[in-house]
Amino acid sequence: MSNRKPAGGFFMRDTAWHPPALTPQYKTSVARSPSRALLSMPQTMSEVTGPVFGHNILGDLDNDLILNYSQDGTSAIGPRIIVYGRVVDENGRGVPGALVEVWQANAGGHYRHAKEGYIAPLDPNFGGCGRVITDDDGGYEFRTIQPGPYPWPNRVNDWRPAHIHFSIFGDGFAQRLITQMYFEGDPMIWQCPIVDTVPSREGIETLVATLDMAATLPMDARVYKFDIVLRGRRATIFENRMEGT
Repeated sequence: MSNRKPAGGFFMRDTAWHPPALTPQYKTSVARSPSRALLSMPQTMSEVTGPVFGHNILGDLDNDLILNYSQDGTSAIGPRIIVYGRVVDENGRGVPGALVEVWQANAGGHYRHAKEGYIAPLDPNFGGCGRVITDDDGGYEFRTIQPGPYPWPNRVNDWRPAHIHFSIFGDGFAQRLITQMYFEGDPMIWQCPIVDTVPSREGIETLVATLDMAATLPMDARVYKFDIVLRGRRATIFENRMEGT
């Protein structure tokens, strides 16, 4: 995500930290996993250096999913939460200017998508997506509602735990990492075939946001903290970079 030399030395990737591409309990991986040796494709200069993301690309409510799809100022339905954290490198240094995009289901577990098959209803005041740019210390924050779990056609009775998708862009569109955030205390995390592809509990826990009651807004919103580590042996698990970052 950056060409700067890491402070404190080079950190080797730990490929065993990340899920294998082929995991039969996650049926889609059977068709998607590579059947031949992987190739490393060098990035061009234009891919690495541009475009540069700036605050001028953001709308006033891009980081407020409770209101950014409302037509008349009516709030989205569901438990109100704030998610905050930092995007950091392997040494804990904040990564400034990273574009963080998020998308999620509504409180009933229904995505606003043309091919959504779950019978839970749509919320007319919830679009389910937003974005924010990290500050000088790598910090980000957005407001939303807690998404609901939903069934999916993997095995007979598989359900996804409540989660929010994250996309982190570096200096250009080619520098993109995608992951998911789960919620502390959700028992469904440990029953999900997708989560179960991660080899260790410690790795799974990098995907779990912690409830920060000290930061909660009384009579308004609970607060969850979710830090994203881009590189190193214990990087956050990224679904589009199984070999590490």
